[in-house]
Amino acid sequence: MQLEEDHRGPHLNGKHLRPESLMMSYGYNPEWSEMAVKAPIYQTSTFVFKNAEEGKAFFELAYGLRDKGAEEQMGLIYSRLNNPDLEILENRLRFWDGAQDAAVFASGMAAISTMLLALLKPGDVILHSEPIYGGSDYYIKNILPKFGIQSIGFRANMEAHEVDELLVASGVADKLAMVYIETPANPTNHLVDIEACATLAKKHSTEDKKVIVAVDNTFLGPLFCHPLKHGADLLVYSATKYIGGHSDLIAGACLGSSEVMKQVKAMRTFMGSMASPWTGWMLMRSLETLKIRMECQARGAETVAVYLKNHPKVERIYYLGDLQGSPQQQAIYEKQCLSAGSMISFDIKGGEKEAFTFLNNLKLIKLAVSLGGTESLAEHPASMTHSDITPADRAVMGIGEGMVRISVGVEHPEDIISDIEQALASV
Repeated sequence: MQLEEDHRGPHLNGKHLRPESLMMSYGYNPEWSEMAVKAPIYQTSTFVFKNAEEGKAFFELAYGLRDKGAEEQMGLIYSRLNNPDLEILENRLRFWDGAQDAAVFASGMAAISTMLLALLKPGDVILHSEPIYGGSDYYIKNILPKFGIQSIGFRANMEAHEVDELLVASGVADKLAMVYIETPANPTNHLVDIEACATLAKKHSTEDKKVIVAVDNTFLGPLFCHPLKHGADLLVYSATKYIGGHSDLIAGACLGSSEVMKQVKAMRTFMGSMASPWTGWMLMRSLETLKIRMECQARGAETVAVYLKNHPKVERIYYLGDLQGSPQQQAIYEKQCLSAGSMISFDIKGGEKEAFTFLNNLKLIKLAVSLGGTESLAEHPASMTHSDITPADRAVMGIGEGMVRISVGVEHPEDIISDIEQALASV
């Protein structure tokens, strides 16, 4: 028996079900597969049509040759276009953020690059926050210019009026097509005001061109920040991180309105940047525990942050739960964040030598890039994830040689602190 559903989603006894409840079985009927309680892995490249007329109808919809009928369903064609595992996953993923549609990709960068190429054209300008993930930074500054797309960066902690003044002073404000932000910023945890960016985008939109606001929400994941509710048009994730959450897959996701996602999904079809059925199945498994994992990690990070802040060898911490020194950042946090999350960066007194000594002496925490997994990870942003950014730009962004970034896992926080304590003792 299926749950009743309206435009807001499934409901039971007149009450709409919460996302964590829908992650277990929404969008899958056990009758499709021998009454299996979990969806199987549809490891197939192609799907059989009942007849030639059905194949024609499916392709007409897939390539936008006609509009879908009121009761018509898009059928399965080929796993580059659609696959049951990916469709079930996308239908579930959208509930966390209240999105109309979602698309999953082979990696976070596949999601970002496909989205950018789908929505930008030669002559356009993209306004972006800084710092952002090193791969995104490189793509925007080095790949997009090859397609005639110009970029303008602004510091993540700038006031809204300063960003607008920077854009106007550039002389190309009339060419603005997208505002792309990463909040919290990687690795400094600086927050960008999503609502203010949406206001700026609206100001520079015209009847013929809507300026899109896209948000990389990876650091807080689908649980602790919902950009679409604050005026964003699209959000992207490295689903490798909290959505996958076990450091055993690579994936990305993009979510938004059906209208904009139609363009993103069309580009995905022709770039072939979709996730595989196996990855889709793994992500469905991970979504079931997303809430309990992220809440556990956030609780642990709160304890670890208190320890780091009071350590004599730590010069400064960058943590969303400790923003009292910046009223502007605190105001943004209270407006758009539901938790401080589990990412902590901190500056060790000294520089690269001291940071490396600390990292080399960790025993429980793993020295590796990425984040959001069940295990705690630590890395050195200046020489690793953000090494392709020039030293001068890193200095402006606040990414120093002594900075270490930690992704707090689900281990007991006192054990994480014990490892940090003994590693700092070696510095």
